[in-house]
Amino acid sequence: MVILITGATGFIGRRLTGALRAAGHRVVTTGRHAAGADAIAADFTRDLTPEIWAPRLAGVDVVVNAVGILRERGNQTFENIHTRAPQALFAACEEAGVKKVVQISALGADRGSTRYFTSKHAADQYLAALPIHWIIVQPSLVFGAGGSSATLFTLLASLPIVPLPGGGHQQVQPIHIDDAVAAIEEIIESSATDRRRVALVGPAPISLKNFLQQLRARLQLPHARFMSIPAGIMRASAAVAEHLPGSLLDRETLSMLNAGNTAPPDDTKRLLGRPPRATEQLIGDDQRDALLMAAQLAWLLPLLRFSIALVWIWTGIVSLGLYPTQDSYELLARVGITGALAPVMLYGAAVLDLLVGIGTMLLRRRRWLWLLQLAIIGGYTLIITFKLPEFWLHPYGPLSKNLVMLAAIYLLYTLEARRWNTSS
Repeated sequence: MVILITGATGFIGRRLTGALRAAGHRVVTTGRHAAGADAIAADFTRDLTPEIWAPRLAGVDVVVNAVGILRERGNQTFENIHTRAPQALFAACEEAGVKKVVQISALGADRGSTRYFTSKHAADQYLAALPIHWIIVQPSLVFGAGGSSATLFTLLASLPIVPLPGGGHQQVQPIHIDDAVAAIEEIIESSATDRRRVALVGPAPISLKNFLQQLRARLQLPHARFMSIPAGIMRASAAVAEHLPGSLLDRETLSMLNAGNTAPPDDTKRLLGRPPRATEQLIGDDQRDALLMAAQLAWLLPLLRFSIALVWIWTGIVSLGLYPTQDSYELLARVGITGALAPVMLYGAAVLDLLVGIGTMLLRRRRWLWLLQLAIIGGYTLIITFKLPEFWLHPYGPLSKNLVMLAAIYLLYTLEARRWNTSS
């Protein structure tokens, strides 16, 4: 078969594309930066009419819409990505005579009230009204290495104290990515012509608290210490977190979690020919170490970054007046800075420290800022080594601690550079 997949670079789409090609199908993918014979340039923020999609469907047997976003950014809105572009695609499928359309929606979209759910549901309803063969797939929380759900929940599970929104009574029913892909592949290859909604879920519901405890056990971490977070505090935290670069928490995801995400596993069992993997099987032995490392780095690196930022900010505040100004001038004089230049250097350096600290907290791309910090601390260390060598013998180690700062900053520089290179 010739299968067109939108969202082929996403978590589900990427794995589904590989599985279908391995099964011998010709898979055509779409993307904003398409390259290759079986890739079509398409943009869900702009391709909002059937006329744009129709020429792309010539010779296509099955269309799979796997496009989705968790957070809006610019013109990447739920309205465009989840509703208008899919509706245009589905209308074009009817006109082109596509044999089957598979819409990857979300479990709870037909009863949820978040903008994510309602935008997905609008596209589902539009497709269901068309006189073509359609299947609306409603996956629960899809768990697998590299997925946003696995990233979020393994991060929570790896924390020294695990926060539980509202006590962690929310019900989840995670399905492994391999089971989800196998089930969708069966739907695509099936000759059945019935129109239906299919829930893809794990074998049984489980509370968020028990889910996180089981993840900790699979990651070989000690029994968790939980802390229940009141609903009001969680909502306020989510409202703040959604403005932080790279945050996995926002009000949409919190609302979806609180709404629950469960369904009978009958559809999944029928498609797989077996029960889906249980919660304790979501993390394989070969994945455990990598997932644990990624989960711990996900909170340890921000903690290290904010700690370094606070050092710069506090240094700037101290230099602006908390430390006796005359003592500061005496130290500057010993390195050769006197007269009118002394206050310029003192207060200029203090402001620079403050700006570096604030930038370290707020800037999204910090590679140049890490290099600047390495240069500043390295420069300070060299000057003091030659001009004030007694500081190396100070019992509080003001200079030797610079070596730790340099190592920590270089670690962040290296790891963040790798992350940006991987994601770009």
